[in-house]
Amino acid sequence: MHIQHVEIGNFRKLQAVRVDFAEQTTVFVGANNSGKTSAMVALRHFLVDRTDFSINDFTLFHWAKLDAMAIAWETSTPGEEEAEFNWGEVLPHLDVWLNVPTEDLHYVQKILPTLDWAGAHIGVRLRYEPKDVQALKQEYLAAKLSAASVMGTVPASAEGTTAAAIPLVEGFALWPKSMMDFLSLRLRSSFEVRAYLLDPEKLVTPKNGIATPQALPVGSEPIEGDPFKKIIRIDEISAQRGFGFVNASNRGDDSQEDGNSRGGKKLSSQLRNYYTQHLDPFDQPEPKDLEALQALHSAQAAFGERLATCFSTALKELEDIGYPGVTDPKLTITTSIKPIDGLNHASAVQYEVPTHLKEGEGFAHRLPEDSNGLGYQNLVSIVFALMSFRDKWMKVGKASKSTDLEEALRPPLHLVLIEEPEAHLHAQVQQVFIKQAYDVLRKHDKLKDAKDLRTQLVISTHSSHLAHEADFASLRYFRRLPVKAVGGSVPVSCVVNLSETFGSGEETGRFVKRYLKATHCDLFFADGAVLVEGPAERILVPHFVRKRDQYEYLRRCYITWLEIGGSHAHRLKSLLEHLGLNTLIITDLDAKDAAGVSVPPVRGSNLKARNETLKTWVPAVEDLDTLLDKKPEEIVLNDPSGYGIRVAYQQPISAKFKSKEHKEALANTFEDALVYENLDLFQKMEGTGLMGRIRKSLDAATDLGDLAPRMLIDLAKGGKAEFTMDLLDSDEIDTMKVPAYIDSGLLWLAAQLKRKEDGISGKALEPAEVMESAAETTKAAA
Repeated sequence: MHIQHVEIGNFRKLQAVRVDFAEQTTVFVGANNSGKTSAMVALRHFLVDRTDFSINDFTLFHWAKLDAMAIAWETSTPGEEEAEFNWGEVLPHLDVWLNVPTEDLHYVQKILPTLDWAGAHIGVRLRYEPKDVQALKQEYLAAKLSAASVMGTVPASAEGTTAAAIPLVEGFALWPKSMMDFLSLRLRSSFEVRAYLLDPEKLVTPKNGIATPQALPVGSEPIEGDPFKKIIRIDEISAQRGFGFVNASNRGDDSQEDGNSRGGKKLSSQLRNYYTQHLDPFDQPEPKDLEALQALHSAQAAFGERLATCFSTALKELEDIGYPGVTDPKLTITTSIKPIDGLNHASAVQYEVPTHLKEGEGFAHRLPEDSNGLGYQNLVSIVFALMSFRDKWMKVGKASKSTDLEEALRPPLHLVLIEEPEAHLHAQVQQVFIKQAYDVLRKHDKLKDAKDLRTQLVISTHSSHLAHEADFASLRYFRRLPVKAVGGSVPVSCVVNLSETFGSGEETGRFVKRYLKATHCDLFFADGAVLVEGPAERILVPHFVRKRDQYEYLRRCYITWLEIGGSHAHRLKSLLEHLGLNTLIITDLDAKDAAGVSVPPVRGSNLKARNETLKTWVPAVEDLDTLLDKKPEEIVLNDPSGYGIRVAYQQPISAKFKSKEHKEALANTFEDALVYENLDLFQKMEGTGLMGRIRKSLDAATDLGDLAPRMLIDLAKGGKAEFTMDLLDSDEIDTMKVPAYIDSGLLWLAAQLKRKEDGISGKALEPAEVMESAAETTKAAA
């Protein structure tokens, strides 16, 4: 048995999403404010602590509906039939769908959808709803009536005459101003989580990342009690807000001492709890505990005798001043030594510092746990928590001796939630953690190959290093969506199962997974992406962005830079479309003749582009002359969901070179485009290698037509890396003109990201407006 997926509805910005769970480890990734934390909080609220809801957990779009419902209550006429309010549209809920084999039937008897169930999905909805709608209505109306009474009160003067009413500040009103204002104080007393059975036949596949949770039939009755109590053990580690602290799970039967459940515990506190539950020899002692118990008894007796001797003089002096009297109790000193006392102090857990010592010196430096690095404190604490979760589930040690029959039952499924484990951990430790965490939870003899006892680990992260080491199929991408053009709409998110990104395209999928493993996975956390042709662009274009004022907005955004080349960029098409990421592809024309030989671009020569991205993706054109005449809006793919993908390749340049008039120059690569845009600068620059060859070609060429083949030969001889480093180290780099095709592409990306920001804030622009904005920005920059 395992959780197949969950569907979250009307919870914060997750209005309707499905999150597929991998059978072992599931990793939530996505940009900031994309809904990862909302998903983890939803799992916690519905599965762990069902009393921790607030009005902010309701999707903001539904606040107006709840307020309108309350207004209808206020204005209704007694005896008049009220319009039915659809609570199902606004109430936060979590649908848990279990994949249950027939051999596990005995675990799920109480939640079977039908009596003829033959082994399939079983769904349970946990919904946060009013305990009693009529009682809620009466309490709300009574509160409104009381507030109105106070607001309408006219105070009496000292002489008994009626004074003028108290002047009220504009906009002032007593609580409750609205239903949501009322619920801000009465939510927990008025609402509770109830469970309902779902129909597997009505399960609908999400479309474009948006789920369609089924509506409950009218008159549906909730299930009594907690439907998952004997089926799923749930443990959690919340986001690491302190140094080396972890969070205890209320659902996991942990002790709440040494800090509250949300604040976390130090390792020494975790060790004390672990000792008490699994190791304490005083709790149901076994034969192997006798040696330790006898040693403690002997130590206690010896220490007691020593105390009596030490205190005898002091007690005798006390007797000399009249205490104790004849009827007073006599003062004695005794001892009580328990093993747990050895862990009840700040230095119970220590770290031994490696020390270079002379042979024979048995000495080592030891420091308390707070003196260790924050990263290691956090790592040790998390790993120990995972070990503790596992051992509690498996009833290791003293826990196996429990006489409570209900506690002795072991749920067949163990769900562990970890939020942002990367806090304070350097990259290598993060990578080791994600590879080892699940193994720690399964490191028990009864769990190694067990099919009847399953563990599912869910992790949310902002770390590209952690995502890099996770299995690609385990990643669930949370994607921010623009605000719909509907009054009162708010930003929401959808969830993409990356295991389904490439469909049956095995070759492409294999390439992308391997490519992402060879680079960084910050693509999953970015606001936008720039795909570049080679190392020269990868080094110089980000430098231009950092140093040019026209790209100031891009510097505010989280941009990921990927060096992939025009011959492979199109392989990322499916991934980028699923991520909905605004993307600029900076690539080269790479002109070729009919024989497939690289040649300088020339108009009217029936030349083609070798670039696969241009040929098969954007703009899906191979003819060189057609590509050269493409307008900016013709090299963009705008998706209705709000993102765009644009290509930037070399386009005609108007340059003056050894002539009085400007003529058209056609570049083939980034390097020659840079030269054509900055002919005067390159004619003055000194250097060796490619830089030196370009300088010689500029001196020898008679005009632009003569310069093009010379440049092709110079670039073919190599030295691009040295050329790039020479430019980066030069004084001219900061005054150099950015190639026009790159400049317009970057300005488009800035406008697109600005449009996305406006969309999230409810000020969405149409694609035509975006292009107009980009054009205006380009004109201003020029």
